[in-house]
Amino acid sequence: MKLYVVGFGCGSYENMTHEAENAIKSSDAVVGYTVYAELMKKYFPEKEFHTTGMRQEKERVKLALEMAASGKNISLICSGDSTVYGMAGLAYELSAKYPEVEIQPVSGVTAALSGGAVLGAPLTHDFAVISLSDLLTPGDKIEKRLRCAAEADLTIVLYNPASHKRPDHLKKACEIILEYRSGNTVCGYVRNIGREGEESGVMTLNELKDFPADMFTTVYIGNSETKIINGRMVTPRGYKNV
Repeated sequence: MKLYVVGFGCGSYENMTHEAENAIKSSDAVVGYTVYAELMKKYFPEKEFHTTGMRQEKERVKLALEMAASGKNISLICSGDSTVYGMAGLAYELSAKYPEVEIQPVSGVTAALSGGAVLGAPLTHDFAVISLSDLLTPGDKIEKRLRCAAEADLTIVLYNPASHKRPDHLKKACEIILEYRSGNTVCGYVRNIGREGEESGVMTLNELKDFPADMFTTVYIGNSETKIINGRMVTPRGYKNV
């Protein structure tokens, strides 16, 4: 009995790792968030899917553990990488009651990387990934992390930049970063990475402040060296200076 915690990447079959594909194929059933299950059903129509809605992460993981404990191999799916804002950590946290279940995280390509490839090469040097969602992280802690990353001149990737309930979070984040960065700092965004309706763009930090992002958008804020080369967002590592 094994619980695979599978990061399937951005949702396209081409961007899924072979390990993720094999884990799902070898499982008796798949458990996941409703939206993610719909993405995977078209690639694995023969599989049995069990779903829960948004903000039901504990219920979802408990269901997957219980099914695995009954003697089945189960894939608990999540987008991107299973250990980067994914379900692997929660699976381990809740696993004490299921000592017979072997948990195996399966890595995938997180949005920072797949979106970065769409924009060019924005993450060639040190960077930080910060989620603007305050559902699980206090707002003051998010603000401190933004300030520290901005002051350290790291390229910053923002997950969950906005939603219907928090439409101004990206604007507030940009205002904080503008205390440390030029308004002309090169920035970019990718929406619906690897899926139908994918779109991307490059802009300045001043322009990003008023950009209408949503929960399917990944935002990139360059460091002081980031530039636009042939229309692409690029953060040099310094090889030309060696």
